[in-house]
Amino acid sequence: MNVHYELTGPDGAPVVVLSNSLGTDLALWDAQVPALAQQFQVLRYDQRGHGRTPGRPGPYTLEQLGRDVLALLDTLGVRRAHFAGVSLGGMTGMWLAEHAPERIDRLALICTSAALGPASMWRDRAALVRQQGTAAMVEPSLPKWFTPRLAEREDVVAKFGGMLTAADDEGYAGCCEAIAEMDLLDGLGGISAPTLVIAGAEDPATPPSHAEQIVAGVPGARLEVLSPAAHLANAEQPEAVNRLLLDHFTRSL
Repeated sequence: MNVHYELTGPDGAPVVVLSNSLGTDLALWDAQVPALAQQFQVLRYDQRGHGRTPGRPGPYTLEQLGRDVLALLDTLGVRRAHFAGVSLGGMTGMWLAEHAPERIDRLALICTSAALGPASMWRDRAALVRQQGTAAMVEPSLPKWFTPRLAEREDVVAKFGGMLTAADDEGYAGCCEAIAEMDLLDGLGGISAPTLVIAGAEDPATPPSHAEQIVAGVPGARLEVLSPAAHLANAEQPEAVNRLLLDHFTRSL
C-alpha cells in the first residue's frame, strides 16, 4: 500500500502521527499542524482510499489499516511515535496500542469508539456508497460532523464536503466494513500508552458515552469533553484540542 503522507517539523524531534476519520483526508488536521510542528515532527497521512492514498477492493479490516501505519513508520525509520486519531483514526490508534504497543508512545483518541454498531448499518452504508458514490454521504454527514453553527457555513461545506466527495468509493466502503467488524473492547485493558480521550458534547456519531467506555477500559486514561463540538471536534474546537494535545504529548519530553 502506497500511503500518502506529509511530514512537517524539526528534524530529530519526536514524531506525532495524525490519523484521519472516515470520509476526510489529512487536511482534517490543518489547524493542528502549526501548533504541533513547533515541537514535533508531525506525520499526517491519508487512510487507504482517502485523499491521495489509493483504495483497494474491500472489505478492509482494522488490522489492515493499522498495518498501513506500521509500514509507513518502517519506511520512514520511525521506531516509536505519539499517535492521535479522529473517529476511524482513533480506532486505528487503539488497534496499534493493543497490537503493537512498542511503537506507540502516548495516545490521543478524539471522537471515537471501541465498538460502533450495529454492523448491519455499516454494511448498508458500504453498499450505498458502492452504488451511488461518496457524494451521497455529504448531506447526511455534515450535520453529524459539526454543530449547526458550522455545518451550513459555505467554507466548511466546501472543504469537508469536498474531502468526502473526493474519497474513493471502494476505499470508503471498505473502511465502513472495517468499522462493522471492529470490536476493541476486550483489549482496552492491555493498552499501556498514556491515553487522552477527547469527546464532543454534541457528537451524535460517537457521543461522550463511547469515550467514557474507553476511559473505563484503558488504565489511567483521562477524558475531556468539549462543547460546542460534534464529531470533528479538532476542526470545530482547534484551539482547545491543540492545547490538550500539546499538554498530553509534551509530558514525555
